[in-house]
Amino acid sequence: MNKSPRPRIMIAWALAAATAMVLAGCSSAPEIPPAEQPLSKNALMLLGKKGMDARAPIFVRIFKEESELEVWKQRDDGRFYHFKTYPICTWSGDLGPKQRQGDKQAPEGFYKVANNQLNPNSKFHVSFNLGYPNAYDKSHGRTGDFLMVHGKCTSAGCYAMTDALIEEIYGLAREALRGGQQKFDVHAFPFRMTAENMERYKKAKWVRFWKVLKQGYDHFETHRIPPEVAVCERRYVVNVSTSNASRIDAAGPCPAFSRPQIAPFVPKPSEQVVASERISVPGPKMRTAETIRAPEGEPWEAPSAVAANTSSRDRDPIGSLIGKHYGLGGAKPKSGGWGFGFASQ
Repeated sequence: MNKSPRPRIMIAWALAAATAMVLAGCSSAPEIPPAEQPLSKNALMLLGKKGMDARAPIFVRIFKEESELEVWKQRDDGRFYHFKTYPICTWSGDLGPKQRQGDKQAPEGFYKVANNQLNPNSKFHVSFNLGYPNAYDKSHGRTGDFLMVHGKCTSAGCYAMTDALIEEIYGLAREALRGGQQKFDVHAFPFRMTAENMERYKKAKWVRFWKVLKQGYDHFETHRIPPEVAVCERRYVVNVSTSNASRIDAAGPCPAFSRPQIAPFVPKPSEQVVASERISVPGPKMRTAETIRAPEGEPWEAPSAVAANTSSRDRDPIGSLIGKHYGLGGAKPKSGGWGFGFASQ
């Protein structure tokens, strides 16, 4: 006996109608903007696997030549552990720091990002302002603004990611800042600062500047803690602290510094895997070896800064040591103030 197909058809129609109603209800729900998208289930699972709190402090490193951006997260022991390495879709210019507005160079140096530098309304999906020009850049008269890490894979002096990747990076930064981190460090390097790469670029114009950046790179590699970086006498001074950091004049004499004593990072036997694991995210890299250049020529050297106060130096053996190491001294320029913003970037 053949059964009528009518009941099956009616059931199918009922299911279709119910699905349509559910979809209609979903379409009327408010859409979550990109800047407020929660971290993905996979990201949260990886954080948990690595023993990381989503709201723990972060640290970011950028490597131009490799077109990579790393995110590191602090764990309970105070050290930072690698979370992910993201491909930088594109960046503009050559190896070397940004110097002036319109040169289309992506910055290199030591930067800090606070909550007011996040731009949830960027025309490049979401973004954060690197803080260029920082005190060091300003002491050298460098110009430019709105230098970002953003989406849309297009750059005129910024570091551009795909939208999906910048959304996750932005989310990690947002959660860390909401968790209490006042600012997170971003160290932008021309390449991975290995001895081999430094030798390869020993004839580059910016090699002396890069040797200072390498001190910050080496410090983190050894200690897994971003170094404190001061700017005085128009130079970066790495791994120093002072009781009055807010009053340091970037173009003036270096004050009395102390050098923090930090034990090298040695993971516990049970932590060896998480300490050494590196996870790289797949994605496009538009810059190739053929398009990356390191200008050669007479090595750039920072103009002389104001001569240090001899009497205060005599009382400060650490300051004297720093002065000898960095070759400090000379004439004092005007230094600018701080300011951040985004316009629509």
